[in-house]
Amino acid sequence: MRVMIAEDDALLREGLVLLLNTAGVQVIAAVDNAEDFLAAVVAERPDAVVVDVRMPPTHQDEGLRAAVRARQIHPGLPVLVLSAHVETEYAVELLADGSGGVGYLLKERVGKVERFLDSLHRVAEGGTAMDPEVIAQLMGRRAADPLAALTAREREVLALMAEGYNNSTIAELLVVSDGAVQKHIRNIFAKLGLPADDRGHHRVRAVLAYLDRQG
Repeated sequence: MRVMIAEDDALLREGLVLLLNTAGVQVIAAVDNAEDFLAAVVAERPDAVVVDVRMPPTHQDEGLRAAVRARQIHPGLPVLVLSAHVETEYAVELLADGSGGVGYLLKERVGKVERFLDSLHRVAEGGTAMDPEVIAQLMGRRAADPLAALTAREREVLALMAEGYNNSTIAELLVVSDGAVQKHIRNIFAKLGLPADDRGHHRVRAVLAYLDRQG
């Protein structure tokens, strides 16, 4: 897998390069600004990118805008976003185009090496890897919303779906049967008024896009 990194913190950037190289992942470019990142995407066409949300010159949303632009240049490009803070609008915007794998992790999670690598591989394969804290804030930021109709167990299932776990893994984590998980998912989609499309990360994008439309 050929991966590109865009991160302005030199220590974290070099740490990511070392971590990925050690894990057998080829880092084809590691840059500290959005302009060089986009130029490298055009030149190298990576299999996946790891992008910081805030980069020079304003340290606001340059990384996000560059990631969106990169997907226009390279449709379906898998993007794993790193951020020091939970910024839910960014998570929803990345999910909104409906193509390619996407992930949003807090930088503090990078220290959990196995989980970070699992998230990167999941995103590179077209899946989703959302940080639990991002999901918690997405699910809790509205006082009155359709999620109020969900049971406590259905909320647990929805959160695990949004993290990118498949039905079998959700069943293992909740210590229930696969059939029970499938039933919960059918109920979730029915209560949210969504099509019963249970195909991997498509269901996550549908749920998050739905939540965003309610804001």
